[in-house]
Amino acid sequence: MADTDEQVPLWAPTAQQLAAARMTHFMAWVGARHGRTFADYDELWRWSVDELEQFWGGVWEYCGVRASMPYERVLASRAMPGAKWCEGATLNYAENMLCRALDAPGLDGKIDENARAARTAVIHASELRPLGELTWGELAEQVAAAAAGLRSLGVGRGDRVAAYMPNIPETLVAFLASASIGAIWSCAAPEFGARSVIDRFAQIEPKVLLGVDGYRHGGKDFDRGDALRSILAGLPSLEHMVLLGYLDERAKPSRFTENGLSWSELLARGAGAEARFEQVPFDHPLWVLYSSGTTGLPKAIVHGHGGILLEQLKKSMLHLDLHSGDRMFWFTTTGWMMWNFLIGCLFSEAAIVLYDGSPAYPDLGRLWQLAEQTGITCMGLSAGLLASCEKAGIEPARDYDLSRLRAIGSTGSPLPPEGFRWVYEQVGPDVWLFSTSGGTDVCTAFVGGCPLLPVYAGELQCRVLGCAVESWDEQGQLLLDAVGELVLAQPLPSMPLFLWGDESGERYRESYFDMYSGIWRHGDWIRITRRGGAVIYGRSDSTINRQGVRMGTSEIYRATASVPEVTDALVVDVPSGGTEELQMVLFVVLRDELRLDERLVREIKARVCEYCSPRHVPNKILQIAEVPRTLSGKALEVPIKRILMGAAPNEAASVESLANPHSLDYFVELARRCRGDVSRT
Repeated sequence: MADTDEQVPLWAPTAQQLAAARMTHFMAWVGARHGRTFADYDELWRWSVDELEQFWGGVWEYCGVRASMPYERVLASRAMPGAKWCEGATLNYAENMLCRALDAPGLDGKIDENARAARTAVIHASELRPLGELTWGELAEQVAAAAAGLRSLGVGRGDRVAAYMPNIPETLVAFLASASIGAIWSCAAPEFGARSVIDRFAQIEPKVLLGVDGYRHGGKDFDRGDALRSILAGLPSLEHMVLLGYLDERAKPSRFTENGLSWSELLARGAGAEARFEQVPFDHPLWVLYSSGTTGLPKAIVHGHGGILLEQLKKSMLHLDLHSGDRMFWFTTTGWMMWNFLIGCLFSEAAIVLYDGSPAYPDLGRLWQLAEQTGITCMGLSAGLLASCEKAGIEPARDYDLSRLRAIGSTGSPLPPEGFRWVYEQVGPDVWLFSTSGGTDVCTAFVGGCPLLPVYAGELQCRVLGCAVESWDEQGQLLLDAVGELVLAQPLPSMPLFLWGDESGERYRESYFDMYSGIWRHGDWIRITRRGGAVIYGRSDSTINRQGVRMGTSEIYRATASVPEVTDALVVDVPSGGTEELQMVLFVVLRDELRLDERLVREIKARVCEYCSPRHVPNKILQIAEVPRTLSGKALEVPIKRILMGAAPNEAASVESLANPHSLDYFVELARRCRGDVSRT
């Protein structure tokens, strides 16, 4: 276990940064409202989870939620599942996003509509398109036109609008148009295979599908015509298809369906339309996200207008400390919840930066170049991407002008201490680096960054406001400074309203409340440090258990990453010799066409022994070409374990939800040769 508690901080906010932080202002404001003072962030956090109604009511008022009808009570019931938030309130997510930027008064208390409309809202680039911008006025105008176009197709409140679209401005416009109508949005990235898309969208029976003809990634063009035809054929509920010619601007809807129109035709139908925002209940469905789909049919997770609105206001304004003038970027595709998270940063009135393409094309300097070109102030990358930059010897501060970059966020998997140190050595000593952890299930992070706190290597700064995160043992006892199950002991507004098609709620309860009655179990190992920070140790359902000593896979990966020859790794525990005894197998990817030899095996084992424990030294180390990962970059630990134990690939994993499905072939062949006993290899 990495001991982070005795470290010297890598970074701490200056007095000027503390004074300017929105978190500081909120702390004073909410303290005055309730006749109390907060000595530090920890006191504020404790109050936010003890007094949920006061806290979330404070977020509503401080952040200026627009509602046509007020709520009767912030929290009518704390029961989980089934907490009742802000009953009686009616509002609209899209209205809150667009109108707060266009109608809010300036520092002089006056509204200069022309000046505010001319501010930049979206900066965008892709491998197919040059750098461009959308102002708030242009964004609002296009959303109004797209919404009117969708209405002309018969789309109304509660109808589902599905998109097979990349991370480009049209996707954002379509989503906000859907939200403004009160329709329910759902999106899949165009790199998803047709079967994977149908598995998702068929559950919700969309009325309209928006799609692209193809995309470019890593300098290569990918035509999605056949996939789009298969999707259309597999969704009998569809009444209309809207095509954006992205790979080929001349692409016609008639190539795919008789009942289609182009994106430009959709906007033309609503040209000049006035903005209209359907007023919906606080818990009206906003969008449907999906679990990774590594096993079985993906869960269709439904979030509501009001819950997501409150959560994104809190995160973007308080925890990310975004202001008008900031430029916020997170590398993501539309198939990952971080796209939804990034869109929510517009609530802060910061501009967001969208990028569609490979982060490694033409080399791993591409996103750092983008930061220089666009003046990114807050930049989000996956832990794996940061590790790749380190391994490749990228030196961003030397090669790019990052003078505007003040913060870097990391998520997707635990960022090891070495990743923290690389950022401060190669990006800059004054950068605020925050690692975050949460999930698609709540579409946010519940442990992450705080602008008021110092940064320690390998540690997430804090438990996020309003998130009653605790570490529990198997008996449901609270653990202090020890690794346990990550639980939420109190409800959160952005918890799923329900899972689509789960009328009885049984699947919802089994997914999150099966281990502890009335308590959300997230499925991660966590340790809350003595100073109130957190360390994530990986998924609890893929834990390595050696002679009763459990360890998260992230610690094994940290050890292997310290070996220069290793570029990636996957570790699983599998039964040995037909017994219940588990054998630990470590699969490694090596750089520069190296081959695994006895010297390297000894070196890897020595590092695992040093970083973890002698008990966690792998029984076997095998070389692979690449680690199987989902499209959002998560390693397939549990599915690979199931394949090695004899499960068919299509039973263990949703193949079309993978970034590299061919990578499963090695494990299928290994399972065939070892017949469920890897000790045979």
